[in-house]
Amino acid sequence: MTDGDATGAEAATRIRLGIAYDGSGFNGWSRQPGLRTVQGALEEALRTLFRRHEPAPTLTVAGRTDAGVHALGQVAHVDLTPDQVDALLRPRKRRNAADDADAAAALRRRLTGILGAADSDVVIVSAQLAEPGFDARFSALWRRYEYRIADAAAPKNPMARSSTLWYPVVLNVEDMDAAAGTLLGLHDFAAYCKPREGATTIRTLQEFAWSRGADGVLVASVRADAFCHSMVRALVGACVAVGEGKLAREDLALLRDVGARTSAFKVMPAKGLTLMEVGYPHGAELAARAEQTRARRVL
Repeated sequence: MTDGDATGAEAATRIRLGIAYDGSGFNGWSRQPGLRTVQGALEEALRTLFRRHEPAPTLTVAGRTDAGVHALGQVAHVDLTPDQVDALLRPRKRRNAADDADAAAALRRRLTGILGAADSDVVIVSAQLAEPGFDARFSALWRRYEYRIADAAAPKNPMARSSTLWYPVVLNVEDMDAAAGTLLGLHDFAAYCKPREGATTIRTLQEFAWSRGADGVLVASVRADAFCHSMVRALVGACVAVGEGKLAREDLALLRDVGARTSAFKVMPAKGLTLMEVGYPHGAELAARAEQTRARRVL
């Protein structure tokens, strides 16, 4: 797509990126001075790639994950200048707009080379020309996370220890699943969010369910239009308290409706949490969704 704020020869080409990473070695997604982050690593690779074609591109992401959180289905977009697109297509010169798709493939290939194709903890899974109106953050309809727990009844797989929480108690998954279902819908989730000045805690929790997989590991699937800071790990922590018998099923909705942060349960560690996928509308609905999302949520 072409950036709607740019015109003529200066129009930007927007490329949609699919990204996966092991969050163990990162201090979250967002750039932080002196700390290794996913955004920082990727934007450093972009600076290296386009060092002769400034300004260096920046990324807009679907969801800013916290320190230690993993991703298999993260989505971001990057806007490239015509000179940067031309640089990706050399030695043959860019001929027409259809070549932008080739530029997306070239961007993925070149970034993969800079990041380390053989053994990197962040991978560009896909790159494609973005549809008109696409915005990685504001066009998203939902984000879906999974949280994995190997409780005392599950075997401990050391190969999965960086993405699975080992918990020393047998948990009642039926109680946890029933409690999770009481939280669905549009609500103020202040009780399950770390407060941030000026940020709303109103969210639509679209899916929250627990199951025990064939490997014995408990898996929570959590989907919402968006998540506030530490929300998924707090929701999981509340369900773990139910699974341990420390809270009743109905307590989770009662705590939510109080509308304030609580100490009734522990927020779970980041290591068990993975961003699995981000959902978007199709075609002409992308721009409309972005405009809708920019409006502040209200109950």
